[in-house]
This record gives sequence, structure tokens and C-alpha cells, in this order.
Amino acid sequence: MSPGSQPLPVRVWCDGCYDMVHFGHANSLRQAKALGEILVVGIHTDEEILKHKGPPVFTQEERYKMVRAIKWVDQVVEGAPYVTTLETLDQNDCDFCVHGDDITMTADGVDTYHLVKTAGRYREVQRTAGVSTTDLVGRMLLLTRQHFRRGDLEYTIGHDSSSNMGQDSAARSPYTGCSQFLPTTQKIIQFSNGLAPKPTDRVVYVAGAFDLFHVGHVDFLEKAREHGDFLIVGLHTDPEVNRYKGSNFPIMNLHERVLSVLACKYVHEVVIGAPYSVTDELMSHFRVNVVCHGKTPIAADMDRSDPYAAAKKKGCFKVIDSNNTMTTEHIVQRIIRHRLEFEVRNQMKEKKEMSMLNTLSNGN
Repeated sequence: MSPGSQPLPVRVWCDGCYDMVHFGHANSLRQAKALGEILVVGIHTDEEILKHKGPPVFTQEERYKMVRAIKWVDQVVEGAPYVTTLETLDQNDCDFCVHGDDITMTADGVDTYHLVKTAGRYREVQRTAGVSTTDLVGRMLLLTRQHFRRGDLEYTIGHDSSSNMGQDSAARSPYTGCSQFLPTTQKIIQFSNGLAPKPTDRVVYVAGAFDLFHVGHVDFLEKAREHGDFLIVGLHTDPEVNRYKGSNFPIMNLHERVLSVLACKYVHEVVIGAPYSVTDELMSHFRVNVVCHGKTPIAADMDRSDPYAAAKKKGCFKVIDSNNTMTTEHIVQRIIRHRLEFEVRNQMKEKKEMSMLNTLSNGN
């Protein structure tokens, strides 16, 4: 570097499948971004994932879009190689590679980061406990078997010895039944922008479940953001979502859904446990200028009233067409259609990880 010149920004490389992008992925990318100034994320193709891991739930185009919507990501590289090489880092002007402290291997059982580790260009961040793509797929596979369906008077999980989940805790929604994520205020602060709308900002409010945060949500929130300067998302409680969606929805509990939505670059603030009906009081409190909803059907409130009646009366209600028909139910249907493939995938992943852990244990 010549005298007086500015140092080049530290460019950080992350790569992965990023299938069913969740708050665990976002947290890993948040930590990676903190180690440098520019975060570059490489995403594997469907073909590479199928070869090394099994069928992905989402297509590569869907996965590219999801990662681009994460607020800590500066650049996405499509079709990144499954094994991270020094050439990949150099081609993208990245100083080092970052990954979580979990195990990632090829179909042949080779550590996908062995080359960058050997070269000293690898950093590790803490994996977010309690969530993974494998875990989420497992929750939906359990859903198809009706293990966690909610009865009129009791939850079947309490009588299902095969579930191995025990009693519900604060970290487990009785509606999803199987979340192991432990929420903290610190984690919410880490994900939050910590911003308030300026007096001159046009505030947009949307509400919903936003369960299994997906590309349909991303497209909708991007469109909603275009209607103003500050986007607030109201997230309904687990019992409320269960009331209007039924079965064992939501798949992800309220705490998990909060982080997933907060990680989206179009969102400025989240109302945790928002009321189902958008009232005059709510709009006044948050100084809401426009209330948006997608083209999906709107369920009535418990008293059979229109939850958007107040917004419609004020003339500030807008229906948004995101041109994306993806829903959480569609994702579940994908899992159901390919249930056996995903079961095999999950079993193979567990087997490979156990083999690697045993090798490391014996080596010590």
C-alpha cells in the first residue's frame, strides 16, 4: 500500500446451500459481516447440492433471491463450488472464508473447507443452536404424520412417546411442538436496526404469520416497502396463527419468526405478537400511513369481523400483488411430495456427521 492511500476494505467470503433460509443462516452471516466490511456470499447450484447432500427444498433461483434479501449481505455469487478453494477466494477478492462451527462434508466425506483451513484463510463463528434446514424439514415431515396436530382440548404431542420432546417450555410453541431455539433479548437487539421512523417518514404496516420465511414473503415485503419509507411488520402469536391456519401451524414459533423477518433488508421494525385486527389505536400508535396485505385470502377475526375494517374506513388499505404465489402451505406440500427423499437426506446427513465426529474423537 502506497503512503497516504486508504487500506482496502476487508472482504469476507461465506458459502453454502442456504436452503430454506432461516434466522440461523442470517445470524451466521451477521457474525461473518462483523469480521470485515464487505460480505460476499457464494451459493451452490441445485445440481451440486443434489450430488453432495440430497434434494434441496428450494430452487437455486429462489435461494439466490432469499440470500440477497438478508440485510448483512453485500454481494451474491451464484453457482459457487461445493468445496471452497483458494482460487474462489482470490477470484472474488476475499481475504478469508467464514463458516459456522458445524460439520460440512462432500458426498465422499471430505471437509468442504479443508483447503482454506490449511492455508490459514478460514474463520469460524458460532452456529445458532436450535435451528437448521434439516430440523425444519423434520418438523414438516412430522406434520405430515399428524404427530403434533392440535386437538380441540389437548395437544397430541403430550401423548406421543415417539416425539421425545417432553413437556412444552417457553422455547417451544405448543403449536409447532418441536422448536429447540432459546430466545434472548440480546439476539433480538443484534438483529434489529434500532431505528424509529422520522417525523416525515411515510409508515407502512403489514401483518401476518410469516411462517417459514420464504421468497413469497420477500417479494411481498419489497413491494410493501415501495409504498413508504419505514416498514413495520406485525407478527401474530402462535395461538392466533393456529386459529386461522389450523393443523399445527405455525411451523416456526413467534420468536423464530421475529428474527427471520428482522433479518430482511426491507423491514425496519417488528411488532411482536401483534393483534390480529389492525385497529385505529394501533395505526395511531405507530403513525401508520398505509396498511398493506397480499392477494392471499383474509381470515375473519374471532368475532367474525374484518381485521382490516378500520384501515379500509380510513382509506389507507392497499392490496399488493407481489407476482409470487409461494405460500408456507406450498412449501409443506413440496416436503410431502418428496417426503421419502427428504427423510433419506436427513438420515444420510446425520450418519455422515456422526462418522466425522467419531473420527475427530478418536483422533484426540
